[in-house]
Parts: sequence; C-alpha cells; structure tokens
Amino acid sequence: MNKTIGFIGCGNMARAMIGGIVKSNLVSSEKVIASNPSDKSLNKVKEEYNILVTKDNVEVAKYADIVILAIKPDKYFQVIDEIKPYLKKNVIIVTIAAGITLEHMSSKLGDGAKVIRTMPNTPALVGEGMSALCANNNVTKEELQEVVDIFESFGKIEILEENLIDVVPAVSGSSPAYVYMFIEALGDGAVLQGMPRDKAYRMAAQAVLGAAKMVLDTDQHPGKLKDNVCSPGGSTIAAVYTLEKNNFRGSVISAMESCTEKAIKMGKK
Repeated sequence: MNKTIGFIGCGNMARAMIGGIVKSNLVSSEKVIASNPSDKSLNKVKEEYNILVTKDNVEVAKYADIVILAIKPDKYFQVIDEIKPYLKKNVIIVTIAAGITLEHMSSKLGDGAKVIRTMPNTPALVGEGMSALCANNNVTKEELQEVVDIFESFGKIEILEENLIDVVPAVSGSSPAYVYMFIEALGDGAVLQGMPRDKAYRMAAQAVLGAAKMVLDTDQHPGKLKDNVCSPGGSTIAAVYTLEKNNFRGSVISAMESCTEKAIKMGKK
C-alpha cells in the first residue's frame, strides 16, 4: 500500500491495529503516525513499532492519507473540529466507535468526505480481531479495499450495510466479554471438581478456541457440530439438557438484544 496511515488516539485498540499493520508489512513503520496526549502511550508504541508519534492531532491530519479516529465517542466532534482545516484533500476518515454514523460524520466533514465506519473488537490485540466495515458513497472500491487490508492485518472482516452495524457490538464487539464469562464459569466448574485453577482456565480457553476454529474451518452448522459431540445417553447431552433447562441460549439472545438496544440509543444520542 502506498498510503500514509494516521491514528488519533493511541489506546489498546489503536496499538493492536498498529501492530497488525507493521508486523504484516502492509506499510513501513515510517508511514504510520499516532497522536495521544499521554507520553507514556506514545513512548510505548514508538519503542515497540518504531512509528512516528506526536502529541499534536493536527500533525496527524497533515501527514496521513488515511486517518483512523481511535478515540472515545464523546471526543469525536471536538477532534474533527480541530483537524478538519488540515486534512488532505482526498483523505479517508475511519471511525471505530459505536454510535457514530456515516451521516454524523458527513454533517461535520462535509458532503464530499470519504468516511468508513468500522467496528473492531479487542481480540485484535492477539491478531484475531473481528471487524465490520461500511462506507459512504464517496469511497471508491479501491479505497475501501485499502482499509480492508488494514483491518485484515489483525483479524477477519465483514462488509455490512450500515443498518446492520448496530447489531455488530452484540455479536462480535461485546461478545468477547460473554465468552470470558463462559470460560470463567467453565474454570469454576472444574475447580469445584478439584482441578487447579490455572489448568482449568487453560483447558477451558483452549476448548473454546478449538470449538470456534471448528466452526470457521469446517463451515458446518454449529448445531451439527454440537450434535457430533453428543453421544446417545452420554455426559455431553446431559450437560446440554441442563443448559437448555436454564435458558442458556435464550439468556444469550436476551443479552444481545440489550446490547443492540444500547448501541442504537448511543447513536441517537
């Protein structure tokens, strides 16, 4: 890619993205710049990836062909007002925050702005992110592919219509939290039966990782994969029966409804 990439904000998600970009050799490190008010964050990313760093958001705006806003939603429009006069003519603006719509961005940047709305998740920190992307009509196919390449450097992506973006937090953005709770519960169950906690967490986490890889690699329906583990009259079907009696799947779906409702409210606010 022959583009410069800028990050405004240098928290965990930005560092995960920077790591993916640099490690994959998508661009050289001197073509990546990040800004942050904290010297500690900047020094850490500079030491680890040897990118350009600054405390001045305007420097990022002047330098980057692709500007990624890796800041909290309540800071977006303040930062846009700050950098707007200094942005390059055909700059691509990438958002990663819940609730910030393409319309919101166009209203602040102007009708001709090239905006891509994205929703990554925290497993990007270990190169296993899942991100959803949608773009406004000003973004060309080639420009969208360049941003796809960035996000594929630290995980997988799906292109969605914007009306589905509010569903993304529930299914991939927030769902790692549910999975961590599940792993913790599996660990607690094993500890109850006498297993050391460190071994219990490691075994539970690997089982979840392996099950997820089975879904992705075999392309079989999750229900079919579940059935394959459930021998007639066996211990697994007994466990599945107990989960169903306690509304396991219904509880997960209800949690996702709550997450989606909150995401929609954030967007309206």
